[in-house]
Amino acid sequence: MFVDEIEIFVKGGDGGAGCVSFRREKYVPFGGPDGGDGGRGGHVWLEADPALTTLLDYHYRRHYEAERGQHGQGANRHGANGRDLVLRVPVGTVVFDRDTGELLADLSVPGQRVLAVRGAPGGRGNARFATSTNRAPRRADLGRPGPSRWLRLELKLLADVGVIGFPNAGKSTLVARVSAARPKIADYPFTTLTPTLGLVRVDEGRSFVIADLPGLIPGAAEGRGLGHKFLRHTERTRLLLHLVDLDPETGRDPVEDWRTINRELAAYSPALAARPQIVVGNKMDLPEAHPRAERLRAACTAAGVPFHAISAVTGQGLPALVRDVAAALESARLEPAAR
Repeated sequence: MFVDEIEIFVKGGDGGAGCVSFRREKYVPFGGPDGGDGGRGGHVWLEADPALTTLLDYHYRRHYEAERGQHGQGANRHGANGRDLVLRVPVGTVVFDRDTGELLADLSVPGQRVLAVRGAPGGRGNARFATSTNRAPRRADLGRPGPSRWLRLELKLLADVGVIGFPNAGKSTLVARVSAARPKIADYPFTTLTPTLGLVRVDEGRSFVIADLPGLIPGAAEGRGLGHKFLRHTERTRLLLHLVDLDPETGRDPVEDWRTINRELAAYSPALAARPQIVVGNKMDLPEAHPRAERLRAACTAAGVPFHAISAVTGQGLPALVRDVAAALESARLEPAAR
């Protein structure tokens, strides 16, 4: 089960109470106050962990609270601070305050941390209240309750290349062919419901990460189909591989399919629409695919967009496509993807 958006409740640890105590020792009749302070409550941190790939753990448990601070004791012994609570999330997680919508952090680097909520301070012991006129104070502070907030966590995949297109265009077959990833493949639309990452090795020392993403339909920018849940995962890619179905049985025009998806990208984010793109006509192994591919090639040439005609099933055209993707990524490396 792939979970890429979740809301959780986090609470800092309560502060420990201060102590009311007086020094009692033989031959010291007026020892004075010696009550220690309470300990601070634990903080709650979020940390990016490269070993995690989903927010699934937070689907089953939504409330988290750090340890409270220990109470102060006599003999000026302060309470121990509560242990911090570290919540591990996948690299690429974006953290928002649920109620205000404020962006708190974008955890895009392994080991990166953000303080989600602080622990409450501990109360003061009675030794803190001694003055020249009040040598034996009998008051101490209680520890404060820990602050709390609701967080919204959104996972945006970290991939170099995002494969986009209409449902059933052959995206999963392509990713399975060029990498070791094994997404679900079937002959019906919306087979892919969750993103899948694969590592493509170009040659010795060169590789890139490719993401098989759920299919787009008209109206995705307004939330139709998987809508924003899909489009969010394209924001970190440096290159879009736009797969177009050349099968005449679809009854759709491949050129119009290409333009429709581009309009959805532009409606969602102009920056995303401006991302470098390679158009790939798939299913060249089918009869009557060649003239449709030539029409699409002509439209891409007129728009100045690179075009490849392939068959993900037979492997036709894939070596050249992988080489061109690697070259395009090298060119785009000087312009990092929007974070």
